[in-house]
Amino acid sequence: MHHAPSSLRLLIAESEPPEARESRRESVGRSSGETYIDTLLELAPGAQCDRVMPADAGAGLPAGTSLAAYDGVFLTGSPLHLYEETPETRRTVAFMRAVFASGTPSFGSCAGLQVATVAAGGTVRPNLRGYEAAFARRITATERGRSHPLLAGRPACYDAPAVHTDEVESLPEGAVLLASNRVSVVQAAEIRFEGGVFWGVQYHPEIALDEIAGALRRQADGLIEADLARGRGEVEAYADLVDALHREPGRRDLAWRLGLDEQVSDHGKRLTELRNFIESLVKPHRASRDRS
Repeated sequence: MHHAPSSLRLLIAESEPPEARESRRESVGRSSGETYIDTLLELAPGAQCDRVMPADAGAGLPAGTSLAAYDGVFLTGSPLHLYEETPETRRTVAFMRAVFASGTPSFGSCAGLQVATVAAGGTVRPNLRGYEAAFARRITATERGRSHPLLAGRPACYDAPAVHTDEVESLPEGAVLLASNRVSVVQAAEIRFEGGVFWGVQYHPEIALDEIAGALRRQADGLIEADLARGRGEVEAYADLVDALHREPGRRDLAWRLGLDEQVSDHGKRLTELRNFIESLVKPHRASRDRS
């Protein structure tokens, strides 16, 4: 007798500290974990999504569950600096080591890639080439990346939403570099550690353009300090363009002014890596669990 497979069980690990969570909610109406849940429900309708806060003291999984009970784990972006020894970073890295050991496939964007890197023995540092803000430009797949399922459907060179001041300095032993650009050598990678597999990107396939605009407004002082803008008015004007493209993604005049193509303006294409991860790792992992 065949039982119809029940919906996917996904765990979203949001390592934003509480104050960052609140300031993001104030500016765009949702925390990084809430954004992830919205995006994942679009890609996997009916999935059961649980949220955990690994950076928070005393945060645990929902009662009666284990990491092995999930079909996929997703690590959000976060303002944590992984090269700083703090209770928050220690808890987050310990959580990621447990994810690897559970064998549940995992995906991370931005700080999520950095967390997995450190958990598996690599290193993170402040960006050597400065702030990468709004969009990561000319991300280019490596030879391994061109045939890797994470980047299936991406052109050889593409842009993606990104906001980060830290980057991966060295990938863990055995990791595979999948994409780079001139700001950060590690823009996409696969990391295998202790029986687990992680796919990650330094950019943000999960977020909509209004969230990029919100991030720019929240981080205006940092952008001015980094000489990316001469004043708040310039940041605001740029954020307004990004917001307008969010509302009307088909506007070629806005895409042209921002130097973007459909890899960013088209909602479905922005989600490429997340869709690939679900199809290539999460669903097969689930199928093998259902068989066993």
